[in-house]
Amino acid sequence: MVEVRTFGLGGILEILPKKHGDNRGFFSETYNAAALKAHGVELVFVQDNHSYSAAAGVLRGLHYQLPPFAQDKLVRVTRGAILDVVVDIRRSSPTFGQWEALEVSAEKWNQILVPKGFAHGFVTLVPDTEVLYKVTELYSKDHDRSLRFDDPAIGVEWPSFAAGYILSDKDKAAPLLADADLFD
Repeated sequence: MVEVRTFGLGGILEILPKKHGDNRGFFSETYNAAALKAHGVELVFVQDNHSYSAAAGVLRGLHYQLPPFAQDKLVRVTRGAILDVVVDIRRSSPTFGQWEALEVSAEKWNQILVPKGFAHGFVTLVPDTEVLYKVTELYSKDHDRSLRFDDPAIGVEWPSFAAGYILSDKDKAAPLLADADLFD
């Protein structure tokens, strides 16, 4: 079985798969469609992604894809830890522009489900962090978008790092929420 916890922003879930350990190590069923369906989650995942970050303070995001290539994401960490952040980018939503964060780590063995209509990003909390995530739509460069991680209109409270954040050129150039292509 799997434990599922809800968040204040609609559709965001923390998923806690069971982990069975013994003297050999452990076994865990990290994804089970039937178990999630029992919690109202019926998604078909079509692509798996894997990122590795060598340093703490690597910040990836805030990313999303526009329809018809919008993606639901199921995110987990197999080594290390991240602060995972989601932002509601649905203009018609009562929680538009609001964000939530969850520490996802190999130690906690938890996952976060990020629905379509939310921008997603994370910062690594420790070096040598690996993040795996399933998505419900294939990557489309033409529909790929991002938001400024430090947009004051959103106000995400990211942890600070003495050396600062390590960002891609794409994330450095991301637009503010007010200037971005978003969901209606």
